[in-house]
Amino acid sequence: MSLDLETVTDPATYVADAALQTVNIGELYFETGGYLPHVEIAFETWGTLAADKSNAVLIQHALTGDSHVASSSQLPEPGWWEYVVGPGKPIDTRKWFVIATNMIGGCYGSTGPSSLDKNQRPYGSRFPFVTLRDSVHAEAKLADLLGIQRFHAVIGGSMGGGRALEWAIMYPDRVAGVGVVACGGQSTAEQIAFAQAQVEAIRLDPHFNGGDYYDGPEPTQGLGIARRIAHINYRSEPELNARFGRKFQGDENPLGSSMTQRTGRYQVESYLDYKAKDMAARFDANSYIALTEALMSHDVGRARGGQATAIARITATPFIVAVNSDRLYFPEQSYQLAADFGSQTPVHMIDSPIGHDGFLTDLHQVAADMTTTLGL
Repeated sequence: MSLDLETVTDPATYVADAALQTVNIGELYFETGGYLPHVEIAFETWGTLAADKSNAVLIQHALTGDSHVASSSQLPEPGWWEYVVGPGKPIDTRKWFVIATNMIGGCYGSTGPSSLDKNQRPYGSRFPFVTLRDSVHAEAKLADLLGIQRFHAVIGGSMGGGRALEWAIMYPDRVAGVGVVACGGQSTAEQIAFAQAQVEAIRLDPHFNGGDYYDGPEPTQGLGIARRIAHINYRSEPELNARFGRKFQGDENPLGSSMTQRTGRYQVESYLDYKAKDMAARFDANSYIALTEALMSHDVGRARGGQATAIARITATPFIVAVNSDRLYFPEQSYQLAADFGSQTPVHMIDSPIGHDGFLTDLHQVAADMTTTLGL
């Protein structure tokens, strides 16, 4: 996977609407005991940082997302929250300086398993176990280098919502507002179960080689199966049924297959095959494992006396969003999170038939409430 990265030698001198760039944040000690002597964080920015650096907003991506939240003069391709960030949009970059990072352990510029060590060898199986708290520690180091002592808001969807929560708990004095979209305070047993099936699919691929596959064939089949499992959770049953039903894919006939070989597919199978192929082309299998296990570790109450006690540490203004058809992070988890913030904390509901991915496609439904609540 190749990326065009601009290395920043003086992080305080970046410009508005910067292209994807990377900063060396130095060494990093990981929560479970890992250590890396040299870590780089990739990020993009939109807008201009005020002289007193008081107008910064941090946006966090989902599991296989990246830092490209919106288009810019440097990178004109639309981003995954294109309608949310930009001039005249809900997070108006004429007023706010927006920054989005690539999570450590990923494969879109930040140090991850496919990164090279000092001997120019990919870390592979030697890469440390990563938690969401590790990612926040790394991002805090980046914020220090950029001179940002306090974010006006930290906002994220799905896994990004978990990272936003951790920011508000770990650095309460550095976060004025926290937006948690389609994510609860912890990953549930069912979420862990689905995630475990995904990582095992990759590990059982004959090309996985214990995670050290970079000099040979990559475990694309296992990664594709993992993506199929995940994507079923990202969409709702009614949406899949309405969109595909039991229709065959073109002239293919799945009913004529033998037990050992499929000669035809249903449309929904073709759709999942496409998603699998796309993921294998753009993502590193080890990074998929690293970030999936990081999300499995998500539990703001871990070693803090439980979720309610952990949430009590937060001084930031909360903005909580759920998707009514979400079957990955059920709305009930958002309601529990809101209750832990206090009885006056509402849950803002996105009405979308598509499921969890509604956090990407339909945040505009609650954008006005977001700007009012978080003072954007």
